[in-house]
Amino acid sequence: MLTICGVVACGANLEIDKNATNTGQSANGGSGGTGAAGGIGGTTNQGGDTGAGGNNTGGSIASGPTGPSCQGLAANCGPSSNEDCCKSLLVPGGMFLRNYDGVDYKDSSHPATVSGFYFDRFEVTVGRFRAFVDAGAGTQLNPPSLGDGAHPLVPTSGWDSSWNAYLPSDEAALKSEVTCGSGDATWTDAEGANETLPMGCLNWYMAFAFCAWDEGRLPTETEWHFAAGGGDQQRYYPWSNPSTSTAIDETYAVYCVGDSCGFADIFPVGSRSPKGDGRWGHADLSGSVWEWALDWYAPLVDPCDDCANLTVAFERTGGGGGWAWPASFLRAAARSLSLPTTTGAAIGVRCVRIGPPS
Repeated sequence: MLTICGVVACGANLEIDKNATNTGQSANGGSGGTGAAGGIGGTTNQGGDTGAGGNNTGGSIASGPTGPSCQGLAANCGPSSNEDCCKSLLVPGGMFLRNYDGVDYKDSSHPATVSGFYFDRFEVTVGRFRAFVDAGAGTQLNPPSLGDGAHPLVPTSGWDSSWNAYLPSDEAALKSEVTCGSGDATWTDAEGANETLPMGCLNWYMAFAFCAWDEGRLPTETEWHFAAGGGDQQRYYPWSNPSTSTAIDETYAVYCVGDSCGFADIFPVGSRSPKGDGRWGHADLSGSVWEWALDWYAPLVDPCDDCANLTVAFERTGGGGGWAWPASFLRAAARSLSLPTTTGAAIGVRCVRIGPPS
C-alpha cells in the first residue's frame, strides 16, 4: 500500500492498485525499520510562482553510460521501437525548491542543490530485468557486494549486507516474487511479448539490487524530484509548459482513467514520448510505474546539498504514480512512500548511472 504526500500533509493510503502488497517482512536493525505504513506532513508557507517551462530537449542530448542489462538486447524501446532501452540522459543539476510546483504545493522553505547525473530515459523493462535474472543476480546466493550502488557524494549509501535477507532465496523464488501473485504482472518466465513493458512487482531491495548490478544506483528523492519537475522550472507535471499547466490526458502518460485498471492498461516504456517527456527527455516520469528512490521517508530537512535521508524510518520514498493511479497522483512534486518490502504490479524502478559526470 502506498501513501502520497505533499509538504502540507500526507494523503490517505492509496488502494487503487489492488495488487500492492507487503511481504510481511519488516526492515532490519541498522538498515530497516518497523511499523505500519503512514506519513508525516509538513507545514505550509506561501511561495511565489516559478517561471514558465521550457521545451523538452532530450532528443538533442547525447546519451550517457549504459549498463550490462542491454548487452545484446534489441534496441526496441521508445515510441518508434528503435531506441536503446538503456539510454541514459544527462540531468545537468542545479537548485530548486523541493515539493514546490506553484499550484498545489507552495512551500518555498526547502531549497536544494543537485549535482548533475545521468538518468535512464526509460524505466527498467522486462527485457532488461531478464538479463539480471539470467545472470543469477538478485538472490541470497548472489547478492550485491557491500557498498555496491552507492551515491558517490552520499556516504554509506551503498548496499548493506544485512539487506541480503530481504532478497529471494534463489532464482525460482525470485521468479515467483516478481509476479507478486498478480494477473497484472508483466514478468514472464520465458521471453515473449512483454519485453518492452515496464518491470513491475519490485520491492525496494530488488530495485536497489538491480540498479547496482546494472552499474547504476537508485536516485535520491531529491534527484528524482529535480528530474521530474524540470529543476528550477518546478513543473506541475514533467511535461508542463508553462510550468503551472495542469493539462493531462492519455496522450501524455499511462495512468488509470475510470474505476478499474489492469493489464490491458500497461503500455511499452516511452509510448507517450515525446509529448509526455520531461525537460531533459526522460519518458514516463509520471505514469507507467511508480519508481523507487533511495531515501527513507521523513520531513524535509535543510540544508540540502546532494542530500539523502539515510536515517532509519518506516517507509522508503518514490514518485511518479503509475498505470494503476489516477491523474491526481502523477504530480511531479508529490512525495510517495511505502514500506520497502511492498510489491505491486505497478511498482518498478529507473536507475541513475554512477556519477555525477565530470
